[in-house]
Amino acid sequence: MKQLKLTGFVIFFFFLTESLTLPTKPQDIDDVRITKKFIEDNVVYITIIAFAQYIQEASFEEVEMLVKAMKEYRDRCLADMTLPECSKLANDVLLENICAMEGLPQKYNFSHCCHKVDFERRLCFLHNKKAEVGFLPPLPTLDPEEKCQTYKTNKESFLNNYIYEVSRRNPFVFAPTLLTVAARFEEMAETCCEEQEKANCFRSKAEPFIQYLKALSSYQKNVCGALLKFGPQILQSINIAVLSQKFPKIEFKQLTSLLEDISSKYDGCCGGDVVHCIRGRSKVMSHICSKQDSISSKIKECCEKKIPERGECIIYSNKDDRPNDLSPREAKFTESENVCEERDADPETFLAEFLYEYSRRHPELSTPELLRIAGVYEDLLRECCNSQTPPDCYKDAEKKFNETTEKSLKIVQRECEHFQNLGKDDLKYHYLARLTKIAPQLSTDELTFLGKEMMIALATCCTLSEEFACVDNLMDLVLGELCGINKNRSINPTVDHCCKTNFAFRRSCFEGLEADKTYVPLPPSQGLFTFPPDLCQAHNEELQRKKDRFLVNLVKLKPELTEEALRSSLIEFTNVVVKCCQAEGPEACFEEEVPEKREDQLTCFLFVLW
Repeated sequence: MKQLKLTGFVIFFFFLTESLTLPTKPQDIDDVRITKKFIEDNVVYITIIAFAQYIQEASFEEVEMLVKAMKEYRDRCLADMTLPECSKLANDVLLENICAMEGLPQKYNFSHCCHKVDFERRLCFLHNKKAEVGFLPPLPTLDPEEKCQTYKTNKESFLNNYIYEVSRRNPFVFAPTLLTVAARFEEMAETCCEEQEKANCFRSKAEPFIQYLKALSSYQKNVCGALLKFGPQILQSINIAVLSQKFPKIEFKQLTSLLEDISSKYDGCCGGDVVHCIRGRSKVMSHICSKQDSISSKIKECCEKKIPERGECIIYSNKDDRPNDLSPREAKFTESENVCEERDADPETFLAEFLYEYSRRHPELSTPELLRIAGVYEDLLRECCNSQTPPDCYKDAEKKFNETTEKSLKIVQRECEHFQNLGKDDLKYHYLARLTKIAPQLSTDELTFLGKEMMIALATCCTLSEEFACVDNLMDLVLGELCGINKNRSINPTVDHCCKTNFAFRRSCFEGLEADKTYVPLPPSQGLFTFPPDLCQAHNEELQRKKDRFLVNLVKLKPELTEEALRSSLIEFTNVVVKCCQAEGPEACFEEEVPEKREDQLTCFLFVLW
């Protein structure tokens, strides 16, 4: 069940995360004061995160210059809060300082943002962020001994450089998440640098929080993409579905109050306002624990813990038990004679309450499925309330809900059958080929990442009793990665249609896509069969990555190839590599085995090898 816990953690973490570096004060201390002090004490990290996410190309030295300016600003305001600059939003002050750095706006091409003010400026910097980070240099790698020596010599600079590198490669991850990662990295360095087997220690301890960062990055991009593409209403619906399942005994009125706190922080977190984001997160946690008796019976011990521990405790807590008096269905929405009148009086609140009631009764459903049901209900009422006899029209609503879930369930069952029949590797190749055919405009790195993530989602979920919700939630996150966070992202007409038309139903939309008919393959480049000398030294993981790239680029060059032909080419590629890497002269073997005349069979070796 550990993997299922992780799935629930990913879905719920967005609402409850707290930095592990928050002060460890008892629960009765004023959280607002604690948060304010935390922000003041962490101005260096906060500045690094914001700058590195906004201007990803900036050097560490340039980041340090801004850190110096923001520390001076903090000290001036702590000394005299009546200064005019101290009444400004912290994020606006930060952007002003970025724009004031001599030559920087021109150097990194963001002068146009600096000519704007207030909201328009913040939005411009947000759109300047790049999700695809292939333009950045490879992450610097240090020998563990060298890493530990650097850490011990200048701990502050070492940690600052680490959070700078992580932040600019994850421009849409929320600041509290990155601060958590930084805290865990510091703990890891402290521990592993005292070990004899430093490399093994770093390797074993790094994996969990790499997965933590990866999972949170995916979910946060997905949710912020929903906000930016579809507006606050869809985000409100996601919140209602998630919280109603987690806390089924919460009253609707209490839920709407909690949603106000949650909603107030989204613009900051999704827009990159790190201070606003941290304050919003802290406020949500305080709200939940201050009302725990009416929210959940599972979090009492969590809320008695100190601030760093209580967040993770609540995240990993089980969904609360459904109230004993909760009926199988809420008659108010399908059996009442006055449904249309109640809807017309306050449509937004009425539909929100329906989603709340349906979600708390169906813990087995995924968040996207609950949104689909809500959409079906809204469409049904739109039709029924214009009919002669509305009650006769909407009395079969439950049947329509079940039909919707059955369709989604069949998709998941088909995917899990693929997993059982094909196994991990062949399933991944299936998704690599399919994704490349429907979205060949994406980069090879993006496509290999997405294909691997789809395979991982099914490998994680298809053996669980909660298979449906797990698969549907995680596969939807992968589609969120594909669609991207920015509203103006464009891939091709059919993919764009699925990404932008209906958030809840994009899974079924993608199911119906075929190969992009507008795509014109690029001609093979010169030197197609050039082989790097280190190919035979590649470890299994690196060789697997090359095979994945081979398949993606083969599909890009020859999208008409069937899966059988692609599988045959992949097997041939593997056989050639094995044979030639065992030969005395690998390069001569490659030249003999893969001459230019065999281009039809092994078209894109060049791409595989780089």
